[in-house]
Parts: sequence; C-alpha cells; structure tokens
Amino acid sequence: MSALALPPIVLAFSATDPTGGAGLQADLLTLCSMGCHALSVVTAITVQDTAGVENLQAIDSDWVVDQARLVLEDMPVAAFKVGMVGSIENIAAIAEVVSDYPDVPLIFDPVLASGRGDELATEDMIAAMRELLLPQTTILTPNSREARRLTQGEGEEEELSLPGCADKILSMGCEYVLITGTHENTPQVINTLFGPEGVVRSDAWERLPGSYHGSGCTLASAIAATLANGLELPEAVREAQEYTWQTLNAGFRPGMGQHIPDRFFWAREMDEPGPGKT
Repeated sequence: MSALALPPIVLAFSATDPTGGAGLQADLLTLCSMGCHALSVVTAITVQDTAGVENLQAIDSDWVVDQARLVLEDMPVAAFKVGMVGSIENIAAIAEVVSDYPDVPLIFDPVLASGRGDELATEDMIAAMRELLLPQTTILTPNSREARRLTQGEGEEEELSLPGCADKILSMGCEYVLITGTHENTPQVINTLFGPEGVVRSDAWERLPGSYHGSGCTLASAIAATLANGLELPEAVREAQEYTWQTLNAGFRPGMGQHIPDRFFWAREMDEPGPGKT
C-alpha cells in the first residue's frame, strides 16, 4: 500500500478510562470516527466510572518513551495528541519524544481534574507542563477553569480574564490556545481561539442540558484528526467543534454519572439530527 493511500496516523498519549467515555478510549474512538488510524501510548491506568476518578497509577516513564519510540520508528505520524500525563516524569518523557518531531503538530488537552473535581495534576506537574510541553504545543485546548489554573501563579488570588489567560499561555510558547466556555455562566457555550495576533475565531454553541464525560478529550482528538487530514488550523478548529457538538447532542447516559458523547453518531439513526453552530 502506498503512503498516499494510508489514512492519516495520529499518536495519542493518554491515560486509560474503563468506561470508554474519556481518556485514551475517547481519543481512539474520535480519531477512528474521523478517518484516522490511531496509535496509543498509555501514560496511566485509572480506576473510574462515569461519576469520577477513584484512583490513578502512572506508567513508568521509561515505558512511555519505549512505547512511543518503537511505533514512531515504524510509522509516519501526522499529529500528536496529549491528554492526561500521570506524572512529572511522564511530562518530561513526552516532551523528550515530541522534540524530535518539531514539524508534527502537537495538540495538548491539559487534563487537570475530573468532571466532578478529582485532582489529576499537582502544582509541580502544572509547572512542568508550562516549562516542557507548552513551548512545543501547536494548540492548547483548556476549559476556562484549566486556563485560569495554568496561568495563576503561586500566592496570586486575582483571576485573569480569559483573554488575559490566553495572552499569558501564548507567552509560554504555544502557538494557539482554544479556551472552551462550558464552565462559564453564559446562555451559549462560547469557544474562543487565540493566536499571536489575538482572537482568531469565536464560536457560539447551543448549551446542552446535563454534563458530559470526555467532551474535552473528544474536542482535542477531533482537532488532531482535522489537522492530520490536512485542514488549516482555524478551519480544523471549527470542524472539530462541529463534530464534538454533534457527539454531545447524541450523547447517552449508560451509568449513574455523566453522559458519554456518541463519537459514531453519524453511523446511527437519529430522529432529529439537531442544529449545528448557532
């Protein structure tokens, strides 16, 4: 099979989620749904359900490096997606691996807490993200709470505005930041893409009822997929948001906690497809 006939290949670094709602399983489902071949590097193993994370075991950083190196020497990768990292050592390991591929876009979803607030990253880990991963990041995809936590220095009480957070994040070295507005008190969900020149685009989406397990993973992986498929970044971000909104609109609640996005909504019959961007 010629290289031209290959599907785009994306490598995801993330933690497992036994529910299939978030984490590595969400990455794989999203990437496959959007026409990519997904490679996976496990950074941590979690004990969780649709309500929250009960426990987490980080994978040894040498194993993270070995998992990545072997597949990268074997297959060409069109994009990297980084989710939950598990430990400071894994942050350093991932940063070391991706530094050898500066032309491959890196999409980083800084997973700092679960949907119900379980802490998944220490302050030392956040400092390592700022120092080692953000300077190599093509696009960072924090929600508003994550954006504020990434930019709030130790001892600082005053919160920055979201544009202020974006400016500070960009000054740390990443090229673009998409701040999502799910946690903001607005009638619609406003997602804003910031770049070196300021706001690149701002998109408003109907605010759906309930809460969702894995929406951030889905969005970041969808951006990785659209970039791997050759779209320019602003258009890739728009298409990824459209896909993510549709997965949430078609979401289901299989357990006692949050809803799970349906990444294969397009393959199932729906009575009403629902509106897209509003």
